[in-house]
Amino acid sequence: MSEKANLSNAERFVKAYNIIDQSLRQRHNIRRSLSFSDMIRKTVVVNYIVRKYEDQLIDYGRLRNAIIHNSSDEFLIAEPHTDVVEEFEKIADLVSAPPKVFDTVCTKEVFTVEHSTNLYDVIKLIYSSSYSNIPVYKNGGVIGVANGQKILDYIGKHLNYGVDIDDFLKNTTIEKFVKDQSGTEIKYFEVCDINLTVEKALNLFFQNRKLLMIILTPSGMLQEMPIGLITPTDIMDLNKVIE
Repeated sequence: MSEKANLSNAERFVKAYNIIDQSLRQRHNIRRSLSFSDMIRKTVVVNYIVRKYEDQLIDYGRLRNAIIHNSSDEFLIAEPHTDVVEEFEKIADLVSAPPKVFDTVCTKEVFTVEHSTNLYDVIKLIYSSSYSNIPVYKNGGVIGVANGQKILDYIGKHLNYGVDIDDFLKNTTIEKFVKDQSGTEIKYFEVCDINLTVEKALNLFFQNRKLLMIILTPSGMLQEMPIGLITPTDIMDLNKVIE
């Protein structure tokens, strides 16, 4: 018989509450004196799962206080509905053990391009692979992202200067494109280790709306080749994992 079968709905609900409370306080270094509701509001900006379920978490926190008569002995005076308990347990699982990106979403083949490749060949690779974002590597380390739209804008700007298009595409390396893009302070890629969670990936895209790619490597080092790639087109699938 499962552990849940031996517990009342109220006991299951309080257990889920405690898991969420302890997990968030430990992960985000939240002091014990801060109330559950204030902790939820504080972690909204850094935890995507909390942000997604903010209203439910605050409501469930109030419900927990309502069904416990005395916080010192946790005497239960009410039974929450089973649907509410199961929803709260689901959120507790996501908060305490968030699923990893590599285990859930990284299913596509990994493409990379060397820094010395010319724009002509990069464009062909983008077309044949159907990937609009491909990481650019030099000496085993990532230096930027070959983005189809940005390359198109880059070509258009030089066409406006009157350059010969065929000569430009065959004699301009993708490294030159990346260096010309690096003048901006916008960070177009992040490198993370294989243990990146879905919640953290979504938070990276939320915090930087210009982010083109999250590159997964064994230990999150720039000088490692990728084992997985996440782009904005994966955001919907990432959301499905936590729904």
